[in-house]
Amino acid sequence: MPILLVHGIRTSASMWRHQVEALSGDGCRVLAIDLPGHGRRIDELFTVEAALAAIDAGVSELAGEHGRVLLVGLSLGGYYSIAYAAAHPERLVGLVAAACSTVPSGPGLTGYRFLARLIHRLPDHGLWLNNLMVRRMLPPAGAEDVLAGGVALEVMDPGLQATGTLHPLDDLARYPGPVWLVNGRFDHFRLNERRFLAACRHGRLIVIPGAPHLVSLAQPARFTAVLRQVAAELASEVT
Repeated sequence: MPILLVHGIRTSASMWRHQVEALSGDGCRVLAIDLPGHGRRIDELFTVEAALAAIDAGVSELAGEHGRVLLVGLSLGGYYSIAYAAAHPERLVGLVAAACSTVPSGPGLTGYRFLARLIHRLPDHGLWLNNLMVRRMLPPAGAEDVLAGGVALEVMDPGLQATGTLHPLDDLARYPGPVWLVNGRFDHFRLNERRFLAACRHGRLIVIPGAPHLVSLAQPARFTAVLRQVAAELASEVT
């Protein structure tokens, strides 16, 4: 089962180390990509078009020009994975959208962008604060995986601005394939999860107990178990 992993904002492909190692060990073909403005592509401009092109290139690299993948996105990566699924349903066998069950618009997004701008005014643009919060909120291995690919401090405002133009509820309604919405129990981005679930044609909601927003890093074994279950279900349907 080819599995493409798409990271969250400020992070990079390195955040998926646990999942890449575990799923590769299962015999799956797994690829974690960097979005523009992140990781090895940190000097690139983040736009909707560039982010979707990065996912499309990852799908082709993993499965060829006509193959299909299980697309897994978390937070920022989740929103763009949903948008990609709506635009290219023929390239996917299924979609896992994690930690992205809040509509990215309105006062919440405005407040998030305002806070990000304030933090960016700090002398180090918020690097110390970011690293402190990461190490306090995640287990040591998860924190190291997040920070290993670098911290994309400049991408916050353009990334949030671009994401505010997306319409994930409409996109989920357009995607005909199976969708798994995966959220941590204490994720502040699960505000609209029932609306997201209702928008899916074939959707399921999985809430991981005790997990915060970065569910794949805080509870890596449980999150990986979900991906294994999804891959097994999809593989059995294909055969």
